[in-house]
Amino acid sequence: MSYGSISKEAHETLAIAMNRLHGKSNSGEGGEEPERLSVGADGVDKGSAIKQVASGRFGVTSRYLVSAKEIQIKMAQGAKPGEGGHLPGGKVYPWIAKTRHSTPGVALISPPPHHDIYSIEDLAQLIYDLKNANKDARISVKLVSEAGVGTVAAGVAKAGAQVILVSGYDGGTGAAPRSSIHNAGLPWELGLAETHQTLIMNGLRGKVRIETDGKLMTGRDVAIAAILGAEEFGFATAPLVTLGCVMMRVCNLDTCPVGVATQNPELRKNFRGKPEYVENFMKFIARELREYMAALGVRSVDELVGRTDLLKVREGLSGRLAQVDLARILANPYEGQGRKVTFDPKQVYDFELEKTLDERVLLKSLGKAIQAGRGKRMEVNVSNTDRAFGTILGSEITKNLGDDVKEDTYQILCRGAGGQSFGAFIPKGLTLELVGDSNDYFGKGLSGGKLIVYPPRGSKFEASENIIIGNVALYGATSGKAFINGVAGERFCVRNSGAVAVVEGVGDHGCEYMTGGRVVVLGSTGKNFAAGMSGGIAYVLDEGNDLYKRLNKEMVSSSEISSKYDVLELKGLIQEHVMLTNSAKGKMILERFEEFLPKFKKIIPYDYARVLKTIVQMEEKGLSAEQAQIEAFYANTRK
Repeated sequence: MSYGSISKEAHETLAIAMNRLHGKSNSGEGGEEPERLSVGADGVDKGSAIKQVASGRFGVTSRYLVSAKEIQIKMAQGAKPGEGGHLPGGKVYPWIAKTRHSTPGVALISPPPHHDIYSIEDLAQLIYDLKNANKDARISVKLVSEAGVGTVAAGVAKAGAQVILVSGYDGGTGAAPRSSIHNAGLPWELGLAETHQTLIMNGLRGKVRIETDGKLMTGRDVAIAAILGAEEFGFATAPLVTLGCVMMRVCNLDTCPVGVATQNPELRKNFRGKPEYVENFMKFIARELREYMAALGVRSVDELVGRTDLLKVREGLSGRLAQVDLARILANPYEGQGRKVTFDPKQVYDFELEKTLDERVLLKSLGKAIQAGRGKRMEVNVSNTDRAFGTILGSEITKNLGDDVKEDTYQILCRGAGGQSFGAFIPKGLTLELVGDSNDYFGKGLSGGKLIVYPPRGSKFEASENIIIGNVALYGATSGKAFINGVAGERFCVRNSGAVAVVEGVGDHGCEYMTGGRVVVLGSTGKNFAAGMSGGIAYVLDEGNDLYKRLNKEMVSSSEISSKYDVLELKGLIQEHVMLTNSAKGKMILERFEEFLPKFKKIIPYDYARVLKTIVQMEEKGLSAEQAQIEAFYANTRK
């Protein structure tokens, strides 16, 4: 349950209760407030142990990942499989926008797919990236109950995940579309049984723990889930009911009368939930489970897992109920064979992180400097097999120094070819300068760091006409800077929410689903530019005056640059780009800036422009920046 879907009070209460019980609460998609990422002065742990990484990548920063005990990749949701999410602008209050690195009052869209996952190999790469971002965290993958989920789960197990969650259709969110609630998804029992049996069949069951969720309500439900193969169990609806939820199903309208699924400050005052309510409920669930286990003659949950011989079809059924064939679920061919059917720590996937350049070279050279907070610069050769280069180093900087280190404190000059996810999730204070080129996912989840890439000096080709980094660069970037002397592949800056980037050309779908930040394109763009873009600004050099043919105009406007602020911002970014990359195209534009300026187009979302205008008006009235955001939010969402 994401922070945004339910209130701050409900989110914190659930986290406190589960931390006390030594269980785990899930942040859901949407990030988490910075003050909750560490234990406060009062000694109360309000942070979610499981940090979710979904397609929107909202609030996924280096600090967010470092604070996790488990990182969960949400491939889909049981209540709306195959669909993305949508948080209406009326629920994007200033505090939600701050956590999600977006703009108050502007709706947020979660894309249906992860743009860095189009195969099991891509998923394996993201699992590897996240393991680099937090070596101590378990990596889990959330799948939905559907025909064939077992085959997918087998791939997930081979990709290195330690937990596989199979989510059923009957739980999820009260804001799920009716088409999903009534017509999509399958019960968790079906997907769970298939996953458990398929993993055993392929010799993979010991590599992972299996979890299930989707309207588990009683100890009996837990017992059945364990018998069908689950070792861990997720609850959402029932704990919310203990906190006061009355199932109004108006979560998307922000009108929850009991203060559970709302961000409205007045309605939140109605919240009466306490951590003790959730704790008591979970203890009763455990007690009921123990009673069922005692009746079945089973001493531990591990002994119960996979024991389908303990289930049977009810007798005396008639009509359509009698025609339901449960043989494939109950006749588990692997039950009773004396084989271990639970997670085996000896089979855990080995990521071989000790072999990475980060561990072998970077930390050996910079480790003491990081612990002492001293700046340092070094050089290293890289190759395209060095995946997620800089990510482990970045996580160590965050652990030791936080996420607000002075810019350029640690500088790494790299020569060669950057592998996939070069510079993923690197924090402020770390600068990676690459002389060469880089593969896909360059700067994924950039969290304040700086990335610079340019061809070797003396290269004969035109940098501005050749691809230098791959597809899906800066996906989910939350802050930081990137300067690219060359052309980027497709989906450049998809879901960027705060990073500043200068590039000399992009492929199709540039700035897709962007919610913040600044992008300067000193060259051509591919088709469908700015699709789903709800925030941020892009300045695009439109030399052929034909950008309108490739621009997705549904949510954005295109205009010449007229305001003095925009001109200064654009020129300043190009100057920084030239200084750091020695860009020939950038130099030419600066030398003939008055000639090139009319050829630039400013791409800005309609809603974003409206909110920014209102914020400026409020600040001119003497309001502080924070007060202006609040007033602008109400002015633009309460019409």
